[in-house]
Amino acid sequence: MKRNRFFSAKNIATLGVLLALVLVLQLALGTVAIGQVQLNFSLIPIVLGAILLGPIAGALLGFISGIIILAQLITVPTLFNTTLWTYNPVVTTLICLLKTTVAGGVAGILFKLVAKKSELGATFVAAGIVPVLNTGLFILGCLCMSGTIGIFRDELSAIEGFENFAGMNVFVFILVGIVTFNFFLEFALNLVLAPALHRVVLVTEKQVRARVAKSKSAPEAEVPVTEVPEADGQAEGQAEQTEQKEI
Repeated sequence: MKRNRFFSAKNIATLGVLLALVLVLQLALGTVAIGQVQLNFSLIPIVLGAILLGPIAGALLGFISGIIILAQLITVPTLFNTTLWTYNPVVTTLICLLKTTVAGGVAGILFKLVAKKSELGATFVAAGIVPVLNTGLFILGCLCMSGTIGIFRDELSAIEGFENFAGMNVFVFILVGIVTFNFFLEFALNLVLAPALHRVVLVTEKQVRARVAKSKSAPEAEVPVTEVPEADGQAEGQAEQTEQKEI
């Protein structure tokens, strides 16, 4: 039975590096927010995983990112996080786990399809679809718990400086009061950084393959073999014994 190439040593090592990037970026920068929602910097390694290793890796990295986002939502006591987890923990959990998982898996599938015609175009498609699906599924999840979002809107509008949100339509509030410019920033970062990092990876792999091929083609140094002559004394002794036997 042929072994799945996904579990090769190279792929596992690459997945480990990308997983480390997801952890570092989300834990170190996951508290940076524009408006009420934190930015998701881990989308970049998710895109790279989908491009380099396929949809399974993209979905796996997205799922790990979702777990970290859920843990941060529970442990970081912002008004938005506390309201969602208090009034609707089930839908909140599903949103956190599914949005990046689906985005990573779909990105890997689309990259394979588009790469048949243009690998560069496929890279940009994968880099763009991840933030689009991530934000789109987040908005859809918020609409599924519109009552909870309404509670958050009312609590936020009671704070000085946010009075304009009072009585605002829930869908409009999600776009203006929650998502704001997060989507555009994540979209721009992915379109710029993901293709550039992918190019760096390809160039590095090409250089490594060239070095390996060069080392294999180099002739092995021949080791000279030195013959050890028999001792003259031993040869003379054997000659004398032979002469005595003949006499």
